[in-house]
Formats: sequence, structure tokens, C-alpha cells
Amino acid sequence: MEDHSRHHNDAGTTREAGRSARGDTPPGHAVATSADAPAHHAGHGLQDDHVVHAHGQHAGHSTAMFKNRFWLTLALSVPVVYFSPMFGHLLGYMPPQFPGSAWIPPVLGTVIYLYGGQPFLKGGLNELKSRQPGMMLLIAMAISVAFVASWATSLGIGGFDLDFWWELALLVAIMLLGHWIEMRALGSARGALDALAALLPDEAERVSDAGTETVSVSELRPGDTVLVRSGARVPADGTVVDGQAEFDESMISGESRTVPRSPGAPVVAGTVATDNTVRVRVAAVGDDTALAGIQRLVAEAQASSSKAQALADRAAAFLFYFAAGAGVITFIAWTLLGNVPEAVTRTVTVLVIACPHALGLAIPLVIAISTEQAARAGVLIKNRMALERMRTIDVVLFDKTGTLTKGEPELKDVAVVEGVDRDELLALAAAVEADSEHPVARAIVRAAREKRLEIPQATGFTSMTGRGVRATVNGKNVQVGGPALLRELGIPEPAAVAEATKAWRDRGAAVLHVVEDGEILGAVGLEDAIRPESRQAVAALQNRGIKVAMITGDAKQVAQAVAQELNIDEVFAEVLPADKDKKVAELQARGLKVAMVGDGVNDSPALARAEVGIAIGAGTDVAMESADVVLVDNDPRAVLSMVDLSRASYRKMWQNLIWATGYNVVSVPLAAGVLAPVGIVLSPAAGAVLMSVSTIVVALNAQLLRRVELNPAEVR
Repeated sequence: MEDHSRHHNDAGTTREAGRSARGDTPPGHAVATSADAPAHHAGHGLQDDHVVHAHGQHAGHSTAMFKNRFWLTLALSVPVVYFSPMFGHLLGYMPPQFPGSAWIPPVLGTVIYLYGGQPFLKGGLNELKSRQPGMMLLIAMAISVAFVASWATSLGIGGFDLDFWWELALLVAIMLLGHWIEMRALGSARGALDALAALLPDEAERVSDAGTETVSVSELRPGDTVLVRSGARVPADGTVVDGQAEFDESMISGESRTVPRSPGAPVVAGTVATDNTVRVRVAAVGDDTALAGIQRLVAEAQASSSKAQALADRAAAFLFYFAAGAGVITFIAWTLLGNVPEAVTRTVTVLVIACPHALGLAIPLVIAISTEQAARAGVLIKNRMALERMRTIDVVLFDKTGTLTKGEPELKDVAVVEGVDRDELLALAAAVEADSEHPVARAIVRAAREKRLEIPQATGFTSMTGRGVRATVNGKNVQVGGPALLRELGIPEPAAVAEATKAWRDRGAAVLHVVEDGEILGAVGLEDAIRPESRQAVAALQNRGIKVAMITGDAKQVAQAVAQELNIDEVFAEVLPADKDKKVAELQARGLKVAMVGDGVNDSPALARAEVGIAIGAGTDVAMESADVVLVDNDPRAVLSMVDLSRASYRKMWQNLIWATGYNVVSVPLAAGVLAPVGIVLSPAAGAVLMSVSTIVVALNAQLLRRVELNPAEVR
């Protein structure tokens, strides 16, 4: 059955890149993973750690590290806070006293400082060495000042009452939580490159004079001949030298139908021979392959998107200078007034409460809640910047096949000669195709069953490579195939049928003729089915003032037909992988901010290049890894949820930032004692309370995002 399953080369309208990329290869042709295929990375010259340094303050850190340190710090913070005299005084209770109870906060606080605070201390030291102060140095300064001042108080040195152990514990816990949330939201660029490498098999069957031998793909050299069996992937770019087969090249070209390759025809690494075994002479390996070129495009595009960190780093630097400057001025002012103990107290208070607890959670909390809300609407947000960027998008660029369309053929029309019933023709075609697994065959059979037609029994099923299929139905020889079948039989297309099929072809539809005993009875037209949700998604985006464009590797007439039906603003057709990336760049060069929606390997560079990359959930692993956002339910209307959530979350981010910054603007001068002459002084305890209140307000405000209703099924 496999041999005849993909021979409608003139009619195939399927896309199987998603299945292929997820590793549905036959036994003996295992694909590589990031763990077991270092040769693939080496062979393609990948810089595996090119993303590690994209976010400077997190270089060398992992999500698990922040998570583990947060939970331990939180557990240790409970007794530190409970046994803190300052905290007990604030809430009006006396902490239990027993031998050694007074040392619980200092001892556990020291563990929290050294263990939980280690990422910030190291990060702050690195920022200091590089002369690029930011959030890490600001946090390190605050917890270090609190640590020294609290130990001085615990040991009775200097007569200060600066018991900041509980404040130190909560500060470290809150910042670890914020950075954990932030790290979870970072996109996984390395995963995209690993998924691309996984499209190549681990091994290849190299042909020699002695027969065939199994070798590692990294051992192949130009000029070698390899055997590519049915269902296997091509291990390197090359040329077919023996045999012919249908190749699924959608992961490279974006073309939805399989392509026939015979001796002399080029084949590309990572593509799949769907029906027959062929021999291929290797022409390019390693960095010279087309797949490696896509890898480079993905890497370059993702590296360019990391520049968005610059603004956040500058903001953190400003906060550091503000806090440090306020502390220095405070100390000098109180010292000149002749009150050194008060100068120390005021300075420590300023430095501790100037560290923006609320600011550290303002953005991560909003993103975390937004991510949860989005997930409920079928949207998985992978990149923390995607939410902010989506509100600024001017154009959404949809890939056609598998995104706006289902990526599988659907019966659109039937044409018959005079005296033949349309339903009878469809039933006859379904009878011949019933034993085939080809997507076109399944579409014909499905249409007949949906109409509840009686499908006659067929015998002697035979697949005819590149032409179609045939079988015996009711004692007659019935053939179903495309133009190649008619050319072989040498029979003209009846005028009544030709008029209909011409219109179908103008729309880019696949045409199959039904021939009985050498006489054409009619034809069926099949097209890639447009998702019902696509019309709503396009209209709703346009109602929000967002332009909609479509890009595809399919022919212009196919693209224009879909664009006309969906009322799409701009169309890019017959676009190759590198050109998809270039088309995104062209739109950006016009001053437009682009969100790209796609599902194939060939979409991955464009997904990475766009301001926001959105992958259809049923697409390839590479597309999903390259994207900032994944639509789980394959519903393009979910893009609307992303737009609405982006705008709502952006408002919450600014509200939180204004509140957190406003707290610093008010509390720091009060902690410094600018109103001391009129009897208003912010005590360390009061400053700590206000700081906690600020954090609570930010957290509660972020929770209001849960009221945003996101329902793709009810777009407006």
C-alpha cells in the first residue's frame, strides 16, 4: 500500500513537514537530538552558546538554579521573619524567646545572603568589573548593606538599631522569584537550532564497490553515493543518480505537494523520499547544505532580536546611580550636621529601601499572569518580550499552508460529461482510491462518505508512479490521475470537463480525471482547505487597524485565490526560505513592525526575524522553537487574543512601573531625612513596611489582568 500512497504528483496538496520534523522515521533511521548528535552541530558550524550571552545579567544562570534557590530561600525566610524583633514590633507580637532564639535571624539570614544572594553578588561584581552597573549591582548593594548593618546590630556594634534580617530575607526571595519568572519567559533559541540539526539522520548508507555500509553523516564527503530508502531523509545535499521517487520538500520550499525527483534532479538534506528508494550523489555537506543555511538565518535573526535588552539595562543603570547617589548625599548631609550615628542609620535605610522590590516584580508578575491567561486562550508565550512587542505590530504576516489553510486537500468540485451523474463519478473515484493512503485519495473518499454515497468494491488496485492509480470496479478498468495520465493515454479532455478544470487550475486547484475503459467520465478538483477561523481572524485584525499579509511557497494563482477569499491586504507568493526572511526584512524596512505566523521549517528564519514570531501548534518543532508564541489549537483567531492581551498587559506594566518608581521617589527622600526639620522622618521599620506595601500593590494590580476576557471563538 505504501508504494501507491504518494503518486499523484500533479495533484498532491499535502504538507507533512510537521510529522517529519517530529521524527516519524522508519526503524534504522533515527534522527539526532541535541543530546546525542554533537556531530551535527559541529558539522554545521553552530555556535551553541550564541544565545547564552544575549541577556547579560543572566549569563551562566539557569531557570532551575533560580527556582531551587527561591524555594530554599523562601523556606528559610519564614523563621527569619517570624523571629525578627522589628517585624514582631510592627505586627504587635513578641517573638518566642529561648536559648539561641536571638541567633535564628542572623544565622539563617547569613545562609540566605550567601546562598540565595549568590547570583546577585556575582552578577553585581561582574557589572562592577565591566563598569556597566545594572539591576544585579543594585540588588547586591542593597543586600550587602542590609547584611553588614544587621550583623552590626546583632553583635551590638556601634549602637545601631538596624535589624534588617527579615528585610534581607524577603528582598532576596522576591528578587529570586522575579528572576525565575523572567528566565522562564526567555525564548529558547538554542532549542531551535537543535531541532534543525535533528532533521538530519544520524547515519547514512554509503554505497561502495563492496556494497553498502552504514556511516555517520559527518563522515560523508562530496562525491560519495548514498542510498535513501522510502520514508527516509536525505543525509546531505546532492543529485539523484539512480531511481525516481516523490520527495516531501515542504520543510525547505514551503510547497505543499510532493515533488518527483529522477536521475539528474537535485535533492536537499532533510527532505524525505516518500515512496521509492533512490541513490544520491553527495554534492554538499556541513556548512554548505541548504539546511545549514537556514540554521545560520535562524541564529542571525535571533541574535538581532536580543538588542531589545539595551533599554532595560539602561533603566537598571539609572536606578543604581540614583540609589548610590542618594546614599552618598544622605551620609554627607547628616555627617555635616554632626550626627554620625544618624548619618549611618539614614544611609543604610536609604540604600536598603531604594532597591526596587516592587520594580523587580512589576514586569515579571505581569508577564507571568499574562502567560497564564494566554495559555487558557490557546496561546503559549515563550519569549518575555513578545507581549510588549505585540501591541506595536503593524502587520501580521501569515504563512498560507498549514496556517490560514489546513495543509491538506479538500474536494471542491466535480465536473462530468453528459450522461454521467456527479455523485456516481465521485463514488467511482472513491472506490479506486479507497485503498490508497495518499492525502488526495483520503480527501476523495472522505467527501464521498460525507455525502453518504454507496462506494462500490474495487479490486486489483495498482499505483502508477507519477500518473495516478487504477483498479477494477464493476468489471471495468478505472483510472484516476492528473494530466500525466491523460498524456500517457493520449486522450483529449472533453470540452464540458475542460471548461471547469481550467477554472480550477486558475485557482491553483489540483485536478484528477476519472477514466473508465479509456474514456474520460469527468474530473474532481481539490484545494488546500481554508480554515473556517481564518476569515474571522483576518477581519478582526483589520478592525483593530492591523494590516494582514500572506506569504507562501505556492504558485501565485494559488496564493491569489486564498487571498481574495480572505480579503488579505498583501500577498507574497513563490517565496523560498531565504526570501521569506527577506520579505520580513522588507516589511520592516518600510517602517512596519511585523508579527509572523507560520508552521514549517522554512518559516523558522522569518519567525525569528520578525518582532513577534508565532508558530501554529501543529507545525514543526523548529518553527515552534524559533517562535516567541505558539498557538496550541491551530486557531489563527488566537492571534487576536495575543493582541488584546498585549495591550492590556502593557497598561499594567506601566501602572506597576509608575507605582514602583513613585514609591522610590517619595520614600528615598523621606528615608534620607529631608523633612527631618519639620519632624517627619521615615524610620527603617516604616520604610520596610512601605516597601512591602508597594510590592503588594504591584502584585494586586497585576492580578487584575485575570479579568481580561480572551476567547478566540468570539473575536470581534
